[in-house]
Parts: sequence; C-alpha cells; structure tokens
Amino acid sequence: MNLQTLLRTYDAVVIFDTETSGLDAEKNQIIELAAIRVEAAESSLPRIADSMDDFIKLPEGELLDPKIVELTHITDAMLQEEGKTEADVAARFHQLIAGNGQHCRRVLLAAHNAQFDLLFVRQLLRGHRLGVELAFLDTLTVYKDRAPYPHKLEAAITHYKLENKVKNSHRAIDDTCALLEVLKAMDAEREDLHTYVNVFGYNPKYGISGEKIAGIRYHAQDFTKFKRPEHLTLPALTKNRR
Repeated sequence: MNLQTLLRTYDAVVIFDTETSGLDAEKNQIIELAAIRVEAAESSLPRIADSMDDFIKLPEGELLDPKIVELTHITDAMLQEEGKTEADVAARFHQLIAGNGQHCRRVLLAAHNAQFDLLFVRQLLRGHRLGVELAFLDTLTVYKDRAPYPHKLEAAITHYKLENKVKNSHRAIDDTCALLEVLKAMDAEREDLHTYVNVFGYNPKYGISGEKIAGIRYHAQDFTKFKRPEHLTLPALTKNRR
C-alpha cells in the first residue's frame, strides 16, 4: 500500500463515502456512511486500522425517493431493518476519525467530490468535538488534473485499470474501497497528493456547490484533455492565491 507521503504528515487518512436521501445537506440526510481508516504501521507500511459501513434510519414516516432507490439499491425496508440512528452512526464515525485519541492529532479526510460528502458529514457531526485537527482531500480535484473528462469515480477506476479489483456500485462501502485503490494509484503515479490538501476545484460554469467549508481554498478548475505537468496543476497555479 502506498500513501506513505501523506502519512508522514497525518496520523491517519480516513477515506469515506456517503449515500444520501437527496442532494441538499440542509434538507436531506445520509442513509449510508462507509469509511476506512489508514494508518502508518510500525513497519512504516500503511495498514487499515478501522472501517465502518452503516445505514441510517429515516425519520418516522419518511420514505426514500424511488430515484434514490434505483440509484443506490438501498430500500426503505433495508433502512428500517438494518439502519441505526443518526446519533449512533455519528458517534461511530467520530470514534473512527479520532482513533484511540492518545497519539492522534492530525487526520486527513478524503472523498471523491468531497464538497458534497463533507456538507452532509458536517450536519451529521454537528455538536461533536472531534479533538483532532482535520484536513481535507478531494480526489475529484486531483483526477481532473490527471485525466480527461469524464471524472466520476467509475472513470477513475477504468483509468487506473482497477476493474478487476474494485467496483463502483453507488453503495458507500464499495465506493470507499474503490476510492482507496484509486488513491493508492494516484500516489504511485505522482507524489504530489499533499499539494491538493485543502484545495478544492469547482466547475466555473456552476460555481461552488453549497456553503464553503472552513479551511478549504476554492478555485475554478477547467477540464483538461491531458495530464497536467506538476507546474500546471491546480495547487501550483493557485499557490499564492487566497
């Protein structure tokens, strides 16, 4: 497993993904949350230290939109039978992020199109004091500098020839496992992932999706038809901009 560069700076990298009941974090909620915590082991090689995959019940009387069921294959019956409360899942995610709390000070949260997932996670964790310094990595921003359109996770899986190892099923646990492999492939491809920390690109045609998240620098990011050299990546071009 790669990611040694990131783990020299952070005590853990938490790769996560959400499935939600809609697109608006203020009105909708997470219905599945999956995460994998990666740490540096004594051998200096990264290891998976913890993982989770939980459904969250909808409020009493609410039902999923049929389009969400079609996309995710998560049903109302699954949420009712296997789902946990928001409070229980928030506590579990809190535990996974914070680790044992003794030597964990800095944690990097990574997701594909992280702006979307982080807005929902922020709602889930409201009221929680994590006790660690968080930083954020958006692999969608990285991938836009590495390959031509399209830039969905499915395209990245194909681009890095991972079809026989992972799948993009629009289920949070599958997409989290897939993203871990994509992140490893990105790190092996070029050791500049650390430059993308807290740098999120957005489509200039549509602007930033939702509210800005504290600590993140947002920059318009155009599509490219080629792999950008290091001096033309989004972090390099915006290094001195705030």
